[in-house]
Amino acid sequence: MPSSKMSRRSFFFLGGAALAQELTLALPAASQTVQVKKAKINGISFYQTIIDLTDPKTFITIGLANNATFANTNQKTSGDEEFHKLVARHRAAVVANGTFFAKSAQKTVMGNMIAGGRFLKYSQWENFGTTLGLRVGNKPEIVTARVDGKPQWNQHWLSLTCGPRLLRQGQIWLKPVVEGFKDPSVLGTGARTAIGFPVDGKKLFLVNFDSSLTLQQVAEAMKALGCYEAMNLDGGASKALAANGKILVPPGRPLTNVIVVYDAKNPAPSGLQQAWVKFQKGDRPMIPAR
Repeated sequence: MPSSKMSRRSFFFLGGAALAQELTLALPAASQTVQVKKAKINGISFYQTIIDLTDPKTFITIGLANNATFANTNQKTSGDEEFHKLVARHRAAVVANGTFFAKSAQKTVMGNMIAGGRFLKYSQWENFGTTLGLRVGNKPEIVTARVDGKPQWNQHWLSLTCGPRLLRQGQIWLKPVVEGFKDPSVLGTGARTAIGFPVDGKKLFLVNFDSSLTLQQVAEAMKALGCYEAMNLDGGASKALAANGKILVPPGRPLTNVIVVYDAKNPAPSGLQQAWVKFQKGDRPMIPAR
């Protein structure tokens, strides 16, 4: 991904073919370490959030509806919440939709979830979908449980399970049925968001696409943007994005969970910063008792 000092046009190779793709950046950077840009590649337009994982002021966490302590399960739920309220409460550089949740009254959130070095949801049986994890030093990894084995949950500062996986070691990798996905709304064409990182793992790319796309199209776009690993996030009516308190993409329904990114301009709460220091010193998430 070009920096703000580089040309406004760059060329990428998509799917191994030498296809020149034009990337046009229209919005100014939200900050030096968390940038939100309007972009277009291969005829597909989107918002791209670029998160510098090496900056000590960058903190990524998960926000839950109604300021809940734990994510929704079949046993206990805190429901959902209007996106504008989530944005106002977190006062972050970026707030975006996170993972899937059920349409039932419980609005159960998909997969195991960790934020601030603490479990928000856990089941030892979890092996569905693909997980994005941030380890010590904000080192990212993407793990597909049914292929790679279960993630080391207690080594994650942040852990979010969604999917399907889009890229594996720089190559398009689409095996949603293997991961356990069956919903036509996930497998077909729809409103999409995705997240990934380049081979050096120094940045995260959070992408909110403007038009309905197939998983193949999303995977091709994420590869063209320079991702080495990438996975699909929740989309459809949940597709949402806000930068510096301004809602750029309003969702079509209340949400149960959001990705929250802080930077120097929008500092993280002191409690989150303190938890980060403890995590770096070896204070790992405790796996909840069954």
